[in-house]
Amino acid sequence: MTEFNQFRAGYVALIGRPNVGKSTLINALLNQKIAAVSPKPQTTRRNQLGILTLPEAQIIFVDTPGLHVPQHKLGDFMNQSASDALRDADIILWLLDASAPFTAEDRLIAEKLGNLRSLPAVWIGLTKTDLVNAETLAERSRQAVELFPAKDVLLISTLVKESLDQLLLLLIQNLPAGEPFFDEDVITDTYERDIAAELIRESVMMYVRDEVPHCVAVQIDSYEERPDDKAYIEATLFVERDSQKGVLVGKGGEMIKIIGTRSRQEIEAMSGRKVFLNLKVKVNKNWRNSADALDLLGYKFNKD
Repeated sequence: MTEFNQFRAGYVALIGRPNVGKSTLINALLNQKIAAVSPKPQTTRRNQLGILTLPEAQIIFVDTPGLHVPQHKLGDFMNQSASDALRDADIILWLLDASAPFTAEDRLIAEKLGNLRSLPAVWIGLTKTDLVNAETLAERSRQAVELFPAKDVLLISTLVKESLDQLLLLLIQNLPAGEPFFDEDVITDTYERDIAAELIRESVMMYVRDEVPHCVAVQIDSYEERPDDKAYIEATLFVERDSQKGVLVGKGGEMIKIIGTRSRQEIEAMSGRKVFLNLKVKVNKNWRNSADALDLLGYKFNKD
């Protein structure tokens, strides 16, 4: 990485429609998994910081929920979280999926950016570039500039280290000079128990189909660190209907065992300790449209 005369530090908001690769990119840049990832859209539900401290800079990535047309109060919360990140960012990195045509939700984001009174520098990052040929990439780049007049269009692949290095260099060059906001050993503002909840929900999204995963909320009831570097975790998975509970539990409890096994492995890899994980499933009818339920589950609206 190039040397700089002054240390630089600032916030980079990653925005984009659901499933464009925001969480995947942050995990790759940090070289550590802090954000849940799945092939299904709307995996991320709240803002999460990914903090990368280098000798010359501290880049604070803000992983935001995918901006979309909301169907319930949870969707409103997700959109508000993403919008809040735009107000405080030093740089906005808008991710667009190069492997598919741009969508109505992409155009809505362009409109939202255009309506912001005070807009920081905006770059467009085309993700999943390893899935398309050079001709398609050129066409997507042209379409991206037509969508929004960003400072530049970057080609990003989490599989190509050179593209990540180029991205980091560009971001550092455009961050303000200043002291770091966090200690150098801090990589996220999210507590380990909250990351564990997201990893459990990620496992649900990996194994359960259709609408059911989007109706699941995870609450950590107990996260107890024990001697010999072990942890005991109890968690409740909330769904909206009895039929969804049946899908999650599975015949003879088979599905919840599969979800529990993968979740435990992911939490152990994240925390570096052995984990005992106990999962249970409960019905909380229509929780995604209940302000009280959302508040209890940690989806708190900004009243400002």
